[in-house]
Amino acid sequence: MQPALHAEKGMWMLNRAGWKFAVACVVLAVAACSKSDPEQALRTQFAGLQSAIEAKDASALQQFLAEDFIGNDGMDRRQARAMATMLMTRYQSLGVTIGPLDVKMQPPVNAQVAFTAMMTGGTGNPLPERIQAYQVETAWREVGGEWVMYHAKWTPRL
Repeated sequence: MQPALHAEKGMWMLNRAGWKFAVACVVLAVAACSKSDPEQALRTQFAGLQSAIEAKDASALQQFLAEDFIGNDGMDRRQARAMATMLMTRYQSLGVTIGPLDVKMQPPVNAQVAFTAMMTGGTGNPLPERIQAYQVETAWREVGGEWVMYHAKWTPRL
């Protein structure tokens, strides 16, 4: 039996069995990577939430909130959308810069995400008229294959 890998003229070459093994390894690696990683899916959902804020789309933002969402001072999902609409209407330009996400997965379907957010708002001038930093703690759950935020607590930092 020939070895799977042999040297010929200073080069390493695979025989037929070696190629089959290499192809099988690549197929298995691709299949393993194609599985949905819950943390990556949550991070992708979080990026969508951030995009909805920056696009000033309150209805898109609400889609990321669970039906039983609770925020500061008992704010529910409807009130969160109303607050977002008010801020999005008030400021011509609205920005959010998110610090590194501290994600703590709580299998099988829950997660905590903490981060610092810098919110800016203004009338479109080069410098924003309002800047506020927040420390934010959120709780998420997976429902029907989608991550939704069911709790948020934000504390001003500046």
